[in-house]
Amino acid sequence: MFRKYPVEEHNVKFMVKILDIATRGVLLNRADARRIGVLDGDRVQIINPENGVTATAFVETTLTIAQQGTIGVYSITNEKLHLADGNEVEVREAGRPKSLDFIKKKMDGVKLSKEETLTVIRDVVNDDISAAELTAFITATYINPLDMDEIEYLTRAMVETGEQIKFSSRPIVDKHSIGGVPGNKISLLVVPIIAASGLKIPKTSSRAITGAGGTADLMEVLAFVEFSSSEVQQMTEKIGGCIVWGGATNIAPADDRIIIQEYPFKIDARGQMLASVMAKKSAVGANLVVIDIPVGLNTKVPTIQEGRKLAREFIELGERLNMKVECALTYGDTPVGHSIGPKLEVIEALKVLEGATEPNSFIQKSISIAGIALEMSGKAARGAGAAMAYELLVKGKALEKFRRIIEIQGGDPNVKSSDILPGEHQFVVNAPTSGYIIEMNNKSLISLARTAGAPHDRGAGVLLHAKKGKLVKAGEPLFTIYADRSWRLQQAIEEGRRLMPVLVEGMLLDRVPSTVEL
Repeated sequence: MFRKYPVEEHNVKFMVKILDIATRGVLLNRADARRIGVLDGDRVQIINPENGVTATAFVETTLTIAQQGTIGVYSITNEKLHLADGNEVEVREAGRPKSLDFIKKKMDGVKLSKEETLTVIRDVVNDDISAAELTAFITATYINPLDMDEIEYLTRAMVETGEQIKFSSRPIVDKHSIGGVPGNKISLLVVPIIAASGLKIPKTSSRAITGAGGTADLMEVLAFVEFSSSEVQQMTEKIGGCIVWGGATNIAPADDRIIIQEYPFKIDARGQMLASVMAKKSAVGANLVVIDIPVGLNTKVPTIQEGRKLAREFIELGERLNMKVECALTYGDTPVGHSIGPKLEVIEALKVLEGATEPNSFIQKSISIAGIALEMSGKAARGAGAAMAYELLVKGKALEKFRRIIEIQGGDPNVKSSDILPGEHQFVVNAPTSGYIIEMNNKSLISLARTAGAPHDRGAGVLLHAKKGKLVKAGEPLFTIYADRSWRLQQAIEEGRRLMPVLVEGMLLDRVPSTVEL
């Protein structure tokens, strides 16, 4: 049985050694940890006697790296303390935060109050709970889903614990796609179309959680995406819109900490997803919001009925937050367009902005979503929004606006689709037999693109040469896998053979028995 060491009743003094480690923590010699009465993962309070500032940090111990009488203070912890090597500090054991009791309460399936939720989220933002403790909270809300009251509490807590943007005029428009469909690059068209109409759209986007490229990952191919909330406001006021990474703005910062812990598990719990989306919209001052809900067998929302239920939840949460929300249930059985992965998707988007008339699925979805926003704002009459959006696209107004967005975010406004090159390592997958393409598995295509390196390797991804329903002949290309690194391409090829993400009628799916018996 593990027991804590007995605690000394007075503070223990240490000499400081600053360690360039970007977490909130300290490193103690194991003998010193025993003197204080703490173990790895416990918390201590560090007091800077020069300025009276106190900070709480997580303990890690060592037998050799930190000598007795010395405390290694990590750089994030020192941002508050302002210590230098050789300074003296006082250290004592710190109590566990109250939020851990509330996390345990949710693990037991009990509903959290507004105050309890705020306490948890405040501790998340202040780094007063560890990554493991935050993962426990995420898991608890995944297993015991939040009800609408709890979702509202979580949303408001996320907004309250971060920076907020207040625009001097309205309307402020925003849009969001809940994900689950590969190649859903529509923000690269929707944002400039809406901005070209004269509306303001400060688009804060996420990086990929479960997909092969979030909007922020895509935009980073063209320009910087890390800006403060004040810079987001200035850019939007000046040119009407921007496309930035929400994680750099300190807008709803708890959301980005949650996303980091969700990423390895590829989960996106419904309640947290609702709160995540709407907190970002509320924090940027949006009062008109369009939500894209892709519906399909291998998406996050498998049926129309589920899509309508989720839409009602978004609309209700919007009403609670004084935002008008409309949702579009969109076809999600196949990828949007032909490209999956940051550079491939950017190339396709730029081609359409430059005048390409294909792929139709990408163009029609983009102008439909933009059209809803134009109608909600009064820029277009009911039913006429898509036509107005299409006109802004084909007349080059959206391209002109997108170039200004790229420029103000520090990119090259003259960039063309032909300037962007995908991964140098490629493998073409051909049709093994003649017939119609009868299935495209979204989850498998996303997994394939991620195995190839997307979104971290920007050139990685999958380019589809044919979509569901098309007749192909044996030997014709089905899709090409791109990778920035050869070993990733090899892994993706092996993954593709296992997943078989594109099926042609008549294809051999398996062989039984799979081995020859002698």
